[in-house]
Amino acid sequence: QYMIHDTKYSLVIGWLYPELMSTYGDRGNIIVLQKRCEWRGIEVEVKRLDLRFKIEDLRKCDMLFMGGAQDTQQKIVATDFSKEKGKALKEMVENNTPGLYVCGAYQFLGKYYKEADGTIIKGLGILDLYTENPGDNHPRLIGNIVTQLNAKRYSLVTDGVVGFENHGGRTYLGKTMQPLGHVTIGYGNNGQDKTEGAVYKNSFGTYLHGPILPKNPHFADYLI
Repeated sequence: QYMIHDTKYSLVIGWLYPELMSTYGDRGNIIVLQKRCEWRGIEVEVKRLDLRFKIEDLRKCDMLFMGGAQDTQQKIVATDFSKEKGKALKEMVENNTPGLYVCGAYQFLGKYYKEADGTIIKGLGILDLYTENPGDNHPRLIGNIVTQLNAKRYSLVTDGVVGFENHGGRTYLGKTMQPLGHVTIGYGNNGQDKTEGAVYKNSFGTYLHGPILPKNPHFADYLI
């Protein structure tokens, strides 16, 4: 379905902070995107955007991916992600560049992340959401998760995705944000309102590890 009249398609996938932001095997998402492109004859290049990456390299990407990390790694990334880089990423999101942002990356695109000790890690403010960690007196949200999507809205061939979640932070969506879906099994964004993830234009934030794309190849194809 991706080759018409022998026309060749190509895709440049930008992998943001592959060394720092790849908790719980999230690199598997890149492998799935790469292989599913190759199987369809789509020329694919994975551009690793490590610390101190150049903005011009970011702008060359057709799709973006960023995985999860612990608080320490998120602080390093927050320091590296300059105002200019944040502006460039926001422009790409607004221009409908497809992107998948998992756990820590999902939080980072929001307004802020509040650690258990009260420390605030400022986010990029691209998505209207914020995350707070209530501390050790509250359990982490861990386990298998099933999320039902609005299949018509997201043009997916199925109405659900499955995965594994493991996060201490609770994410709350602003009035302008739509969730990726609603939880039928598991906790989701905060364990209270039954929402999971967020979607804005062609950018998707989620807490689903697993990784998410090997468990949900239909979602990988949708991104492609």
